Amino acid sequence: MSTRTSTGTARTTLAFALITATALTLTACAGGEPATAPAGASGAPGAAKNALPTEDVVSTVARNEDAAKLLPADVRRRGGLTLASSVGTPPSSAYLPDGRTVVGVDADFAGAVAKALGLELKREVVGFEAILPALGSGKYDVGTGNFGVTEERRKAIDFVTYINDGQGFASRADSPLKAVTDLTQLCGLKVAVNAGTTFERTLEQNKGRCAEAGKQPYEVNVYSETGAIWMSLQQGRSDVVMNTINGVRYAVTQQRNVKFLNEYRRLDVGFAFKKGTPLAPAFQAAVNGLKADGTYDRILRKWGVTGSGIPTSRISPPELPAPGK
Repeated sequence: MSTRTSTGTARTTLAFALITATALTLTACAGGEPATAPAGASGAPGAAKNALPTEDVVSTVARNEDAAKLLPADVRRRGGLTLASSVGTPPSSAYLPDGRTVVGVDADFAGAVAKALGLELKREVVGFEAILPALGSGKYDVGTGNFGVTEERRKAIDFVTYINDGQGFASRADSPLKAVTDLTQLCGLKVAVNAGTTFERTLEQNKGRCAEAGKQPYEVNVYSETGAIWMSLQQGRSDVVMNTINGVRYAVTQQRNVKFLNEYRRLDVGFAFKKGTPLAPAFQAAVNGLKADGTYDRILRKWGVTGSGIPTSRISPPELPAPGK
């Protein structure tokens, strides 16, 4: 979807600092659709600003013997995997105030699957746009970053789905926009997105529609850090933000004078692997095992994203159709 840079921890820490600084300088959420905030998030009554839930939903996960048997023999022998993780867009991923501990939907699902498979995860924080190429080169075993399943990505990457998220819009509270159901509504506006995302791709692929409608083109403002897109909106350098549905819903609970506009489209989100990976069946079985034992729903409830649940995990399903297709 969702939601960047290629230089690792320093920049992802900056991204978290930027969105934290933005939220701390602002005091309340403006109108728009109500967001489903995680327990303890600042959108909840009486909660501290920027508080992230810390409930442990992973340590009690039991080993799933049937899923573990599907692992390649060499992985079972070494007992671990390398995980490339993009950090910076709550509730998908964020740092706790210590600036080191990674939390979020992605972290909990990765940790729970690893426990079910009896594996240790060696996490490395990597810029979003660098992860998929690094998987293709074999540098990492698996990647997380709210990666939406698209036909373009499926050519080079295998996915094992675990949630459904997608593309959403937000604007300042004084914007006349109420919903973006057609991209021509953005004509003449400046839209902030993260680099290397489905948001950037969607907007670039549809730029010509404004000229076809006899309107001024929209401008795509691309930023490496997630916090920077919100800063650009607050400072008036952008008119609209396009980001993950869950990320936008969360962000508007943290900021004043920002409103959630609407969901634009849904995409399945999955663990990412090198094409042809033998790990996919084991991960799929582990995710479905988490659904069966209740861990799956506990993770969604913890992060306030129960609307992102999927009925079953799939391996590289077709891209969900865009609006109007």
